[in-house]
Amino acid sequence: MEKEYLIKKWLDDQLTPEESKAFDALEESAFYKEIKMEGRRFKGQNPSELPSFQVLEQKLVARKSSATRVSDWLLRIAAVFVLGLGLYVFYTKSGENLIETQLAQKELIELPDSSMVTLNELSELGFNENTWDNERTVTLSGEAFFKVAKGKKFDVQTAQGIVRVMGTQFNVQVSDEVFSVICYEGLVQVLYGTDKIELPAGNAYRIINGNVEAFTVSVVEPEWLKNMKVFENASFKIVFKALEDHYNIRIETEAIVSDKEFTGAFELDNLENALKAVTKTLNLTYERSIGREFGLN
Repeated sequence: MEKEYLIKKWLDDQLTPEESKAFDALEESAFYKEIKMEGRRFKGQNPSELPSFQVLEQKLVARKSSATRVSDWLLRIAAVFVLGLGLYVFYTKSGENLIETQLAQKELIELPDSSMVTLNELSELGFNENTWDNERTVTLSGEAFFKVAKGKKFDVQTAQGIVRVMGTQFNVQVSDEVFSVICYEGLVQVLYGTDKIELPAGNAYRIINGNVEAFTVSVVEPEWLKNMKVFENASFKIVFKALEDHYNIRIETEAIVSDKEFTGAFELDNLENALKAVTKTLNLTYERSIGREFGLN
């Protein structure tokens, strides 16, 4: 079982007996429990006002340099437990901020200019508040919805391209296969390679495996904000990959020979309903083979 999946369920007190054994078998499980116990002592309070916060912080630093060599990722998770903020990463050093969301988690973030960002699951957002006035740049991996404060400007840098914004609402999704920008209000400029595209409200620009698409949208915000994942003319493999990533499952698709495209949506909080919605639309059936693995027919 994946470590992050076990930790997520452990935080929510939803481990099955089998999963509980797997969690206890993790090398760092005792450390997680120790940090969580400390965090519960002052959850919801201001940790900077508590003497024990410095003691615990020193304990984390000491643990990092010990023979166990706790990873940076573990220290970040530990810091989250301490602050009682839930399972996401917030790291500040010299004004640098990095926010990472985990499986089935969204996070609302306020930028230094009062613009608001909703970060989707399994995504990462970075910015520097100390240099914001001179370098208005946000880095993004994954997916996020931006509500830009009136009259404010900044760039969203991704591995695939740059989105230049000014007083608008828009959604950006980026992965190895997809670069998608949808403008819901105002105007955005997309820089992709040598292309420079302006998107007014209701328009979208998407690149999937190098193929460029332009289309319009009628909704006023992305459906994932409502716990729905929406697709339009998406290949079935992209849809099933999204199911796998969100629900931490594996779907065997190699035996399916199909060029069908999927237009529709699936729920983000009910696995069975999600599988039914997708397979029924594609005239397929599914069955659980073992554990969190599924086969298609």
